[in-house]
Amino acid sequence: MAQFFQIHPDNPQPRLIRQAVDIIRAGGLIAYPTDSCYALGCHIGDKRAMERIRQIRQLDDKHNFTLVCRDLSEITTYAKIGNQDYRLLKTLTPGPYTFIHTATKQVPRRLLHPKRKTIGIRVPSNPIAHALLEELNEPLMSSTLILPNDDYPMTDPYEMKEVLGSEVDLVIDGGYCGFDQTTVVMMTEDTPEVTRVGKGDVSLFEAL
Repeated sequence: MAQFFQIHPDNPQPRLIRQAVDIIRAGGLIAYPTDSCYALGCHIGDKRAMERIRQIRQLDDKHNFTLVCRDLSEITTYAKIGNQDYRLLKTLTPGPYTFIHTATKQVPRRLLHPKRKTIGIRVPSNPIAHALLEELNEPLMSSTLILPNDDYPMTDPYEMKEVLGSEVDLVIDGGYCGFDQTTVVMMTEDTPEVTRVGKGDVSLFEAL
């Protein structure tokens, strides 16, 4: 059965954050809050944990995983970003956006879209997620916590623990996040293209 941590949404307890990161480093899979909705997260180098996400969500090999990063400087390690892209990301991060970029060689091949060699990148504006990333000192490999055949992500941590059971190692109760997913922006062409409208405001892209 998954462990269950109640972490303060505005002032995360350092002790619990350290324990959560220990679970991630040991190959664990966690459910954690972001600035859009709850997500599943694991260590970037852990193939087995990634496969557990695929099984829970019933994802195929064309799914774009997301690397959840601390800041813009960390993004540049994993995604190829030009000057124009950099200015746009600087304006919109942290925030509820996922940007699809061509990946650098720092990204494990198994995380990439098999044809486009792309990776999702995002910087959430959420104190718990930020504290986890600071303690981990590298990105979280992540995917929205939405179950097969459901229209919306899970929102209740107690239900997550009940439904997921031993499929995850830790559920973090960080309060209510809502069920809006991120706005997804394809950044592989000259002009950014919004491919999913979510919580992030898209008015800036309409002017591009």
